[in-house]
Amino acid sequence: MQAEVGDRIHIQTRAVGMQSRVGEIMEVRGPDGTPPYLVRFSDGHESLVYPGPDCVIEQRSAED
Repeated sequence: MQAEVGDRIHIQTRAVGMQSRVGEIMEVRGPDGTPPYLVRFSDGHESLVYPGPDCVIEQRSAED
């Protein structure tokens, strides 16, 4: 998995009653765009994320 600053990460959940989370990648700490990623979620919370198989990276558009 590779990402750049500004990309969005979607974290799905299989747990009943829990919502999927979406956040913006603020910092890429691995070499060549690999994890871990510092992510800011919509509620303002920041967390270091090591994405698993339930995560999808949405690359930022060229318009941003």
